[in-house]
Amino acid sequence: MPRYALDNAAHEAADRFLALEACYDGATCEFLRQTGISPGSRCLEIGGGGGSKAVGPRGRVTVTDVAPAYLERTLGDRPNIDVLRHDVAADPLPEARFDLVHARLVLLHLPERLKVLRKLVAALRPGGWLVLDEFDCGWTPVLSAPDDADAALFDLVHARFLAALTDAGADVLWGRKTYGAFVGAGLTEVSSTTFAMAWPGGSAGASLHRANTSQLAERILGGEITRERLDRLWRLLADPAFAVGSYPLVSVRGRRGR
Repeated sequence: MPRYALDNAAHEAADRFLALEACYDGATCEFLRQTGISPGSRCLEIGGGGGSKAVGPRGRVTVTDVAPAYLERTLGDRPNIDVLRHDVAADPLPEARFDLVHARLVLLHLPERLKVLRKLVAALRPGGWLVLDEFDCGWTPVLSAPDDADAALFDLVHARFLAALTDAGADVLWGRKTYGAFVGAGLTEVSSTTFAMAWPGGSAGASLHRANTSQLAERILGGEITRERLDRLWRLLADPAFAVGSYPLVSVRGRRGR
């Protein structure tokens, strides 16, 4: 069984990766640049997703995923990148090996997230940086809709989607807790930024909601949410008259003591 509700081997995963890259890669890469990591650094990317964040021409990058087939197709020909099948919750990591460890939207899904956080800290060399990008899914307001019923429909379906993630062990509010977890793990120079935008119908962000709710449709359907109402939501997600606030991406970094 997959560890995550949003299985990376599902056919909707490619659309999810593309949407996340389009919406968040700029914010992620800018925050990573601010660590000052040099081009020759040894880096670890946990849960590589579509592979867009592991594209530097120099340095050594190890990219892991529980289902790395997509990464192998996109990154397999890059000589400075190693792609590994690895479950960060269950498999060991070398200690004191990396100058930078990064993960985006991984620990949010893991019931063992605090244990994994300690493992990532241990994998850093002294002075190395841990950077996590996590969602705070508690703020996704409807900004515009054809009518109030459509706004309520999004809220209803989205609540059911978040409940499915929670049932699978996710903490959908993990983003707001990450800074405190870094402090608790003994990291220094801890800092954080939050990035958000509007997602109108037809945008890359709206396509993320379409991919996610399509993948978990069988868990979302039932009671008030009929197939017809779910189809209505998917039409809204293509309608420029509809818009919703993006998931706030909370980026946190901290440094292991020297």
